[in-house]
Amino acid sequence: MRQSEEIMESSSPEETLEIGRRLGESAQAGEIYALEGDLGTGKTVFCKGFAEGLGITDTVNSPTFTILQIYEDGRLPLYHFDVYRIEEPEEMEEVGLDEYMEGDGVCLIEWAGRIAELLPAHTRHVLIEKDLDRGPSYRRITVE
Repeated sequence: MRQSEEIMESSSPEETLEIGRRLGESAQAGEIYALEGDLGTGKTVFCKGFAEGLGITDTVNSPTFTILQIYEDGRLPLYHFDVYRIEEPEEMEEVGLDEYMEGDGVCLIEWAGRIAELLPAHTRHVLIEKDLDRGPSYRRITVE
């Protein structure tokens, strides 16, 4: 049985940020969000909004070259992963992915499809898609 889906639409980076912020405001400790979408769809913009929703004031950037950024100044710690450069899922053991997923914060994982087999069943999937027929800034954000 498929989990329930919520589809939201954004016509600007600001709206994508706001969608992320709303999800961050309701996020609970132990939740894992697996983000997917092509390059340039707004995954990091979504993450910035999510962090704002958690009350994080630090600047949020995509951790492409470090794999993980930790933000602890919000109501919950945020563990922001970018696994774009991961060759094999096993590499995530070195980063300690399991410990973060079982921790007291929230995990946001960009390019999560690269490590899909490591994600627990309760992972919330977020797909951000462009639809150029609806304009260059349009995004469909599906949260499962």
